Amino acid sequence: MNNQLRELRAQRGWSQTELAERLKVSRQTINAIENQRYDPSLPLAFDIARVFELPIEQIFSPD
Repeated sequence: MNNQLRELRAQRGWSQTELAERLKVSRQTINAIENQRYDPSLPLAFDIARVFELPIEQIFSPD
């Protein structure tokens, strides 16, 4: 699954650690999602969309 997580995070000036704290996950989880080594669970994807105040479809897209 492709995602815009790195770009969205950078636009806000957040580090991976800061985003991880907002989402209550590890920095390694954020890194894995950004590098497309891990697809987030549906609840985590919704949490990510909520943090960025965007629809899930604007963050994640099928391969």
